[in-house]
Amino acid sequence: MNFRWPVHFSRSWARRAVCACLTLGMVSAWSADWPRQTVRLVVGFPAGSSPDLTARALAEPLSKALGQNVIVENKVGAGGNIAADTVAKSTDGHTLGLMINGNMTIARILNPKVPYDPLKDLTPISLIGKAPLVLTVPANAPGQTAAQWLSQAQKAGNQLSYASPGVGTVAHLGMELLKAKAGLAAVHVPYPGNPQIITAMIGGQVQLALLPPAMAAAQVRGGKLRAIGTTSTGRSPVAPEVPSLSEIGVKDYQLEIWNAVAAPASMPAAVASQLSAVVSEIVRSPEMRERLFQQGWQVVGSSPEGLRNRIGTDTKALGDIVRSQKIELH
Repeated sequence: MNFRWPVHFSRSWARRAVCACLTLGMVSAWSADWPRQTVRLVVGFPAGSSPDLTARALAEPLSKALGQNVIVENKVGAGGNIAADTVAKSTDGHTLGLMINGNMTIARILNPKVPYDPLKDLTPISLIGKAPLVLTVPANAPGQTAAQWLSQAQKAGNQLSYASPGVGTVAHLGMELLKAKAGLAAVHVPYPGNPQIITAMIGGQVQLALLPPAMAAAQVRGGKLRAIGTTSTGRSPVAPEVPSLSEIGVKDYQLEIWNAVAAPASMPAAVASQLSAVVSEIVRSPEMRERLFQQGWQVVGSSPEGLRNRIGTDTKALGDIVRSQKIELH
């Protein structure tokens, strides 16, 4: 199965993004005392993971727009919640987070002991991009078609195991929902991040996982993994050659991942609003849009209010999965 994917992107994306910001007067509108120092962009997953790649793509043009260094810092663990807690508790005024759905929505619903409240302790800045996940299996998995694989997986019961980047991540919740809707009984095995999951699948330690489209595409093209279906309602533009799971018989199943920039709740509203305008303008520039598409994202670039609305919608939807599937930390 072939993924349609842009291979090259212009290296002028950063310069043009900054020029767009200057054209709109965003940079000149900054308060004279912010930013005063290097800005940290904290990521809760390992180098090479999807959130990490997005953060590193954003760092250079954001640094130029702000006139200060922007460094990416990986704080891995607890499905991204360690990084989110770091951002929530930051007091230096110059710490941001590149976060995923779960960190900004149902962290507390899943585990009341999580030391931060995503709805109270974080300031939404901008929704960066959204995407479906791709149900992926080893290249030598049984069944010549996706439907045949599903039939075999249903018969295998708990002899199969699936991987996720941690308890409470969207990949974990999505797989539990898939198990319920498709009659699967695969056992959950958490890993630090998707690069480790891919290694485990290729090595035969786990048999299936929901992966971001770009990470799945690279392995499918290389003949190491197979794409079974996407979690979108229909064919997704980021993986148009892959059927949706509904096409192979999994009814009423739809799920998206997204990533976003957030700040501590203590960030002044004026700074958050200006920062949101700069970030959204950068990610919606043609060059950055192409680069993020290559990473498997449909660019959004929202206002703080737009991200806040998405947080509210997903908190309910993902919370319903946690409650209906009785998902708990182990």
